[in-house]
Formats: sequence, C-alpha cells, structure tokens
Amino acid sequence: MNKLLTDAEQTAKEVAETLSQNKPDAEVWIAPPSIFIEKLANDQSSVDIGLQDISIHDEGAFTGEVSAPMAASVGAKFALVGHSERRQYHNEDDVLIHQKILACLRHNLTAVYCCGESLDERKAGKAEEVVGAQIREALIALSADAMKNVVVAYEPVWAIGTGETASSQQAQDMHAFIRNQIRTMFDDATADDIRILYGGSVKPGNAAELFSEPDIDGGLIGGASLKAVDFLQIVAAAN
Repeated sequence: MNKLLTDAEQTAKEVAETLSQNKPDAEVWIAPPSIFIEKLANDQSSVDIGLQDISIHDEGAFTGEVSAPMAASVGAKFALVGHSERRQYHNEDDVLIHQKILACLRHNLTAVYCCGESLDERKAGKAEEVVGAQIREALIALSADAMKNVVVAYEPVWAIGTGETASSQQAQDMHAFIRNQIRTMFDDATADDIRILYGGSVKPGNAAELFSEPDIDGGLIGGASLKAVDFLQIVAAAN
C-alpha cells in the first residue's frame, strides 16, 4: 500500500521504458494497488499488471472486494494469493486461499500462490512441515493442466523485517522441497515447469546470488520494487 497514482505511473513508466529499450530474458510483472490497475495496464506494454489480492467471489454483495472477472476486464494478467501480510493481518488460511486460486483460474488469471513459515516455526524445526501443509491444502484437487497457470512464491516470513537473514542455500533448500512436493502431488513435468519465486527481501545486492540457485526461478520483490532503479537492477540480475 504505497504511492499515489502519479508516483506509481512514474515508477512504472521508468521500468517499462528501460525494459522496452533493453528487453530482458525474464518476464516482468508489477502488482500495484488495485485502484491503479486499469491506468497502468493501459499505459504499459512491456510489463504485465496484476493484483495484490483477489476475491473468492465472481460478483455479489461483498462490499470492498475486487473479483477476478473485474480484474481481467481492466487488463490484469495475474493476482497474488495468500501473501504473508494477508495471512497475518486478515487471518487468511489455505482453505480460503485455495478458493482464491480457483477464482483466478476460472477467469484465466495466473495465481501467484505465496507460502512460508514464521520465525517460531523455523526455530522449532517445522519449516518443511508447515510449508508442505500449505502447499497441499492450497493446491489440493487441481489438475496438472491447471497448474500451468499457477506460480509459487516462497516467503520466509522469519526473514522479513525480523533482523534474521536467509542464506541463498536456505532459500534453495526450501525451493527444492517445494518442487518435490509438487512432483509428489502432480508429476515430473509439472514440477519441472512450475516457476517458484523467492520472496525473502530480494535486493540488488543479493539478487544475482539467489537467482543462480537451481530451483529459484525468480523473485517476488517487496520494498526494493518501490524504486525503479533498484527494481531494474534485480531484473538485470535475473537475465
């Protein structure tokens, strides 16, 4: 929840203009506040625009919610679901998040599914247990074909704003675990093809090291996306 419209437009413009001149190998997506979606989607062609959250409902008496068909109608291509802040501040669980994934899939939006463990869970040695359960509950009963429109983003909540730091090896280990969970639930092709992003405070200084790990396919960028120059350095590291 950052920036006014003019600031958001300027940041997106800087990113889009740079990318149009130096087209990256990586796909670049931006998820602004939903009130800016239509304006930014119409203005930019070199980046895809999506939402930070989505409703489980397609329409109805749900004041304040934004539905997947509404999002698609103004040019959105994807939506984040289950972000750690939605879990923390809005008590979202993976039963609800599963319904949000289904809402995305009904309307051809890519669902960027966020998962991750807390500091207490990590210290208790339950990281894989927690993340494994999140994956199984959120992706239950999806087909391998549906998974082509799902991206997984691993957010180590314990390494975001806590003073703790996740090493690239710790990130890689969890990404490999997630990929194996997908392999167990679906098949080799789905596990090999799915994109798993890292969302643990990716910055220009650590992006290249993180992206060099074999199971880290990209990043879910938080604070570093607020400055175009920082975000573009991370994009360059992904090339």
